[in-house]
Amino acid sequence: MTAAENVCYTLINVPMDSEPPSEISLKNDLKGDVKLKTEALKKVIIMILNGEKLPGLLMTIIRFVLPLQDHTIKKLLLVFWEIVPKTTPDGRLLQEMILVCDAYRKDLQHPNEFIRGSTLRFLCKLKEAELLEPLMPAIRACLEHRHSYVRRNAVLAIYTIYRNFEHLIPDAPELIHDFLVNEKDASCKRNAFMMLIHADQDRALDYLSTCIDQVQTFGDILQLVIVELIYKVCHANPSERARFIRCIYNLLQSSSPAVKYEAAGTLVTLSSAPTAIKAAAQCYIDLIIKESDNNVKLIVLDRLIELKEHPSHERVLQDLVMDILRVLSTPDLEVRKKTLQLALDLVSSRNVEELVIVLKKEVIKTNNVTEHEDTDKYRQLLVRTLHSCSVRFPDMAANVIPVLMEFLSDNNEAAAADVLEFVREAIQRFDNLRPLIVEKMLEVFHAIKSVKIYRGALWILGEYCSTKEDIQSVMTEVRRSLGEIPIVESEIKKEAGELKPEEEVSVGPAQKLVTEMGTYATQSALSSSRPAKKEEDRPPLRGFLLDGDFFVAASLATTLTKIALRYVSLVQEKKKQNSFNAEAMLLMATILHLGKSSLPKKPITDDDVDRISLCLKVLSECSPLMNDIFNKECRQSLSHMLSAKLEEEKLSQKKESEKRNVTIQPDDPISFMQLTAKNEMSSKEDQFQLSLLAAMGNTQRKEAADPLASKLNKVVTQLTGFSDPVYAEAYVHVNQYDIVLDVLVVNQTSDTLQNCTLELATLGDLKLVEKPSPLTLAPHDFANIKANVKVASTENGIIFGNVVYDVSGAASDRNCVVLSDIHIDIMDYIQPASCTDAEFRQMWAEFEWENKVTVNTNIIDLNEYLQHILKSTNMKCLTPEKALSGYCGFMAANLYARSIFGEDALANVSIEKPIHLGPEAPVTGHIRIRAKSQGMALSLGDKINLSQKKTSL
Repeated sequence: MTAAENVCYTLINVPMDSEPPSEISLKNDLKGDVKLKTEALKKVIIMILNGEKLPGLLMTIIRFVLPLQDHTIKKLLLVFWEIVPKTTPDGRLLQEMILVCDAYRKDLQHPNEFIRGSTLRFLCKLKEAELLEPLMPAIRACLEHRHSYVRRNAVLAIYTIYRNFEHLIPDAPELIHDFLVNEKDASCKRNAFMMLIHADQDRALDYLSTCIDQVQTFGDILQLVIVELIYKVCHANPSERARFIRCIYNLLQSSSPAVKYEAAGTLVTLSSAPTAIKAAAQCYIDLIIKESDNNVKLIVLDRLIELKEHPSHERVLQDLVMDILRVLSTPDLEVRKKTLQLALDLVSSRNVEELVIVLKKEVIKTNNVTEHEDTDKYRQLLVRTLHSCSVRFPDMAANVIPVLMEFLSDNNEAAAADVLEFVREAIQRFDNLRPLIVEKMLEVFHAIKSVKIYRGALWILGEYCSTKEDIQSVMTEVRRSLGEIPIVESEIKKEAGELKPEEEVSVGPAQKLVTEMGTYATQSALSSSRPAKKEEDRPPLRGFLLDGDFFVAASLATTLTKIALRYVSLVQEKKKQNSFNAEAMLLMATILHLGKSSLPKKPITDDDVDRISLCLKVLSECSPLMNDIFNKECRQSLSHMLSAKLEEEKLSQKKESEKRNVTIQPDDPISFMQLTAKNEMSSKEDQFQLSLLAAMGNTQRKEAADPLASKLNKVVTQLTGFSDPVYAEAYVHVNQYDIVLDVLVVNQTSDTLQNCTLELATLGDLKLVEKPSPLTLAPHDFANIKANVKVASTENGIIFGNVVYDVSGAASDRNCVVLSDIHIDIMDYIQPASCTDAEFRQMWAEFEWENKVTVNTNIIDLNEYLQHILKSTNMKCLTPEKALSGYCGFMAANLYARSIFGEDALANVSIEKPIHLGPEAPVTGHIRIRAKSQGMALSLGDKINLSQKKTSL
């Protein structure tokens, strides 16, 4: 709906599909009382909007409705005069409009300021110079009205008339300049100044020069316009920068956040001096901290990140890292995530110590605050940031480790796993920190609650305990965590001892049972109803085993084997060696015995039995080969993995720095500013114009700044056939959450088509925002109709509909042309993203919708097929390149992407090359897609299927 149509429906409330009244009945109602006239006028407006002409009613409205002073009728009349045809078919002004013009003049002299102001606003929409010419003296007089509402709208009316019909008021800039000098009201001054900017920039600059020292005292709406003027002037004439840059600096101290934001953005574009960049960045940081809206914080953070991307600005921002970290006081996780990433990108040897101190304080805070749902995720972010700092700056690791080690016993397994990963990397890379890490690990070992973390801690202790005292401490902690042994006998005794005397009364004859140890146990009939033992009473490792988790037992066996072999090499006394080995073997044997008994909730698996048995055999033989495998090869494997990971990180950082660094080759052409086209230098683009286009949903790509060029890059969708009476085609513009359909409608007949309406409907999570207005098409005429569609989620959507119209003079029913469907591509909303392996596995387990797609392609190379899928789906491959290099006839890779709505999409590609079918055999296999929503999984699967079918070599 148009603006006028929106007003009408708000005022009118007439059912759209009600039977339209006859012209005679409308005339009678328009001659009735005020209520009848109001209702009749509403119906007339609706009918005109639907394509009716109603020329016979014009004189009736002028005679019986126009003289009324009722405010509702005045509002409706303004809408009526906006939409009613004012000219004859040959383009001449209707004679009746002279009477209407006289009514406008009277309203412009009306004592009520609202009527004057609304009439002035209405005159901005008139396109007929003959109507406006007699009104010019009254419009000028409104500039001197006592009420600011009238003066404000008078300026707008003069500006619009000057822009459209300059001959009607040629002295408008001079008139408005004089008005601006004497005006006191902020909104009036803003409108006047805005007009001068666009109509006569020199006069605007003259006025600004006279009051440049008082700019800080102006209202924020005027300050915003002044910032825009300075930007435009300096953009067009760089030599003026020195004249106005002090004014921009002053506006950074404005009380209005909007002015500060625009002034900072303008300052960055006008000057690259370190002082200017620092002032703008400081202004952005203050805005982030003071503004409560998280969306504002994210937008301003993006501006800071853009500043950081410039190599010369990065060093300036490094000095502000501590100020940036003040943003962490915001509870929103997304803001904190961006802030930590920005701080990590800016950290250097000069400020890393201060950064680590702040992050340590934040970590300690999260330990005391548990009520917020994002606390655990925030703790993970802090741990990962500290991890990255410690890897890049090894001197900081000693300060970080003691704080983080406390979180190994955290209830949040994800945060504890991040700490464990960090500790594992630190203990391998920093030899001097190994004693400290082992000592801290032994301190918190007994408090670890998660079996996964317990398993990792066991591995670290077994791998890096190198002294006799540490090895004995590990054995002590293991015995403490395992409890009394043999486990089976002690558990049976506990269960038997927990029965109270009154519960031991036998209901039936007692029966003798033979236990797994070969001993006899007496059990009464009541033993089946013995009270459940409290899990908290058990030591941690014992609890894991009784719950049936014997994978940790296999890890324990490996750890015991390692420390036993190391103990043998450190201690020369044979008796102590045998005693230690025997204790380790006893622990393994009792665990094996427990696994084969009926006490655990789940029996031990064959793999775990084999592993523990192997460790028993290794300890019984103590061969040098096994010693090397257990105590050297494992550590070398970890070293290789960490080296590969570090190399990959350095490679990615190098690629990022290459993207950011602007390299100028000796043979690059020199760009002369005077000879540069507007679209050749991105730094010369009008930022205010780009912001306006973005707000209107008309953002253009940088490589196609010209709207026409952008349109040509789009594929036109043909909606009807060339032989249909109405031909239609559409350009589909996707702008994040909006889809704009630009539909060209052509009348291919020799008849006039009335009430030609584009009726659309949607399928999927799409919603039509507004109904396109009906129009009249002359013979062989054409028109463009725009329709807006809102997008709610990432799934394939369909827009369908038809064009309906009436043929002028025909008595038949309405005609209809069915349109072809428009399919909205899911790829416009999916963007490549990254996540850790742990996050990928967690999401893979949580997501309930899976779509399995069979590979059906004629591509014969595995890597080529993977790259084709990545290109077709906008997903990112999480599997490292080294893991995919080489050729073995089989490939498995994990893919990940996120939609602009925050939806995650996971995919696992498992493909193989059937060698037995020959070298030209196509790739076979499956792609499994998982997502939280069904639509995402199905749509992505459809896209993969479609792209496979289109593949051609």
